[in-house]
Amino acid sequence: MNISTNRWLLILFAALCYVQVQAQEKKTVSGTIKTPGGSPVSSASIHEVGTSNATLSDSLGNYRISVKPTATLEFSSVGYSTFTLSVATAGDFNVVLQPAENSLNEVVVTALGIQRQKKSLGYAIQEVKGQTLVESREVNLVNDLTGKVAGLQVVRSGNGPAGSSQILLRGNNSLTGLSQPLIVIDGIPVDNTTGRVGLGASNGFYNTTLDQGNTLSDINPEDIASISVLKGPTAAALYGSLGGNGVILITTKTGKKQSGLGISVSSSVGFESIFTSP
Repeated sequence: MNISTNRWLLILFAALCYVQVQAQEKKTVSGTIKTPGGSPVSSASIHEVGTSNATLSDSLGNYRISVKPTATLEFSSVGYSTFTLSVATAGDFNVVLQPAENSLNEVVVTALGIQRQKKSLGYAIQEVKGQTLVESREVNLVNDLTGKVAGLQVVRSGNGPAGSSQILLRGNNSLTGLSQPLIVIDGIPVDNTTGRVGLGASNGFYNTTLDQGNTLSDINPEDIASISVLKGPTAAALYGSLGGNGVILITTKTGKKQSGLGISVSSSVGFESIFTSP
């Protein structure tokens, strides 16, 4: 046997040793992925952290993957919280995934204050969060809705900051001018009639020659948790003829436990000049 043959045999032996070492560095991990109720989670992702090595569970929640003995596995699935498992310290590779707290099921307030999942409704409903209204810093709450709800039109008054504003959801559909939607605050219907309905003497309830603002202008946007707008006839059907022009549901904030006194202070300043005097 010549020197060249010995060299090739040495190279072959080294290669076999390398393959054997590489094989020993991998560990096969298998188990099941289930929900807290015992149902299998199919198509769940099993990923070895720090590598591109990954696999999916089958229809019965079973999985099998070859990883390093010191690897960390990450289990994830849509609607469930991510679960992390260390191969080196884990004695059981059966995983139970917990439902995610930030669920995709958005809860909205519908007619009569009923809370429903948005995806379960058979009609369109649009919700505006209270924080969105605060960011506008409008004096009149009605003006805060400008540009925030599709199809909602706000007719602003030209009588200054305290002037009344009108809401239109389905256009002007009444000859008497009463085309505003029904306003419901925490289950209580509210009259949002504008302060100026026509010229004439005082009728004992308000002076019709002056614009004294609308009811919603007295509500502080900081006190509102959310506003649900029901535009379609199906959505407002529970309110009968009162909801013929649509319904705006306002849910105010409730008390909750928090650290400290829970007092917040905000202020705004506006300057205007009189255009002309009588």
